[in-house]
Amino acid sequence: QVQLVESGGGLVQAGGSLSVSCAASGSIFSADVMGWYRQAPGKQRELVAAFASGGSINYADSVKGRFTISEHNAKNTVTLKMNSLKPEDTAVYFCFANIRTSYSSASLPYWGQGTQVTVSS
Repeated sequence: QVQLVESGGGLVQAGGSLSVSCAASGSIFSADVMGWYRQAPGKQRELVAAFASGGSINYADSVKGRFTISEHNAKNTVTLKMNSLKPEDTAVYFCFANIRTSYSSASLPYWGQGTQVTVSS
C-alpha cells in the first residue's frame, strides 16, 4: 500500500510565501516522477511543478520564477516552495507520484488527498 501525505498550505496574503510538502510511504521500490498539481474552483486540475524522469523539472508558466520544487530522494519527499503568491494561486494543491512497488512492477500514479492554499488580496 502506497500513501502520499501532504502537509503545509494555509492562508497567506498576496506577496507572501508558503510551502507544501509531500511524503510517500509504503511499499516503494522507486518514485519515478513526483510533483504537484492544483485545482481552483470551477477549473481543471493543472500541473504546477514536477520532477520528470531523468531529473528534469517542469514548471507551469504561471509559476516560473516564483515557485521552486525540491526533493529528498532518500525520504521520497517533495517540497514546493511558493513565493510572491497571488490570489490566482488559490487552489487545492495535490501531490502526485508515479511509483513502482517492485523492480518488475509497472510505474503507477498515486495522488495525495490535497491541501488548500488560499491567497488573499
